[in-house]
Amino acid sequence: MNITLAQAEKAIVAAQQKSKAIDTKMNIAIVDSGANLVAFARMDGAWLGSLDISIKKAKTARFFDMNTGIIGELSQPGGSLFNIEHSNNGLITFPGGIPIKNAHGEIIGAIGVSGSSVENDHAVAEAGALAI
Repeated sequence: MNITLAQAEKAIVAAQQKSKAIDTKMNIAIVDSGANLVAFARMDGAWLGSLDISIKKAKTARFFDMNTGIIGELSQPGGSLFNIEHSNNGLITFPGGIPIKNAHGEIIGAIGVSGSSVENDHAVAEAGALAI
């Protein structure tokens, strides 16, 4: 199962609404179950440097089927995934990437958000993921 373009666009709209509600500007990326980019939005004024980070957060969440913040906790010195961020042409291991599931609980893609604090990034990504 893959996320459709219509679902990806719905997730982006929900993420943008949350971003506006907390007064921040975000880069929002949606990947399918193969970690291929399906949709992307860069809100007006969002940091250019966060563009790549948002895509890598989405890919990281899909590669490992977990929130990027959890991967970050596991990748600390002494952790079971220490240095994992150097694999797969670079991963992002802080909050803002979340797998997207369909109504049956199957992972169909992931969302990655970057442009503010990691707390805000996660909140915006969560809003997008929950829209599906």
